[in-house]
Amino acid sequence: MGIATRAGIESLDASAIEWLLESSEPGIRMQARRDLLGERADDDAARVLDGPRVRALLDGQGDDGGFAAHAYGKWGGAHWRLVSLVELGCPAGEPRAIKAYDSVLEWLFGASHRRVPRIDGLYRRCGSQEGNALSVGVRLGLAGDDRVRELASSLVEWQWPDGGWNCDRKTEAHHSSFNETVTPMGGLGLFAAATGDTQAAAAAHRAAEFILAHEVYRSHTTGDVGNPKWLELRYPPFWRYDLLQGMVMLSRAGALPDPRAKAAATWLREQQDEDGRWRLSGKPMWSATGRMYRDPAMWERSGASEMLTLNALRVLRAQNA
Repeated sequence: MGIATRAGIESLDASAIEWLLESSEPGIRMQARRDLLGERADDDAARVLDGPRVRALLDGQGDDGGFAAHAYGKWGGAHWRLVSLVELGCPAGEPRAIKAYDSVLEWLFGASHRRVPRIDGLYRRCGSQEGNALSVGVRLGLAGDDRVRELASSLVEWQWPDGGWNCDRKTEAHHSSFNETVTPMGGLGLFAAATGDTQAAAAAHRAAEFILAHEVYRSHTTGDVGNPKWLELRYPPFWRYDLLQGMVMLSRAGALPDPRAKAAATWLREQQDEDGRWRLSGKPMWSATGRMYRDPAMWERSGASEMLTLNALRVLRAQNA
């Protein structure tokens, strides 16, 4: 019995799911089965660490937990490797991931990093750093760790009145940054779901209202597309915002479905190819050679993307679109 018949899924989506189930990454197969078919997928879950990209992301780890680079080094530092690892389904409690995470927290809680300027009444902080780290900590099973709780409470303290975050130090800057808001929104949503923390839940809701007030991708002043790059689908997004990343984090904040995301969902559905997959567009954000901007996972640089397709199907389901 095919997937379309078994689960009542439209044929294009069923074709995409069949493709995802053929992935060489057990973590992608596991998430497709769990999130799109409602299966336990214990067998694939047990093999996540055998995935080629997962192995590449954990390769070269030093005794200090890092990877011979600054924790935030683009894109081979522990911070970025961990973001990809949890997206690929790295299991909670994995010792190598925990060791790498300790090195990230050492950087984030360093004295110089914690001096956050407050200019014209607003904390100027790159919230994407703590936002990504918060998501990683929760997904590694560390939501109860005092350091992870501190990440969440810091983001709540630094949140701007319009619901987002921004590191722009110009006094005239009073509008939050999409780049700096999207990951804190998702991270706080995950943390609130794991802990029941009401302040984190309220902050995630305020951030979601900021994104949804812009209908995920529109300018609040003109109603046009806020930035053409928001309609370019890339993976990984790293710290940059795009429509799909916005929808993913809205879902993690528990903010979907919402009628204000309808146009974004319609646009995303229109990008689905005739084989049911979503394809990369725009210039790749990582380099295949050199030290800077080289991603150890060696993601696709063109063509169909498993992670884009998995995420698109998940958020369209969350939006009932």
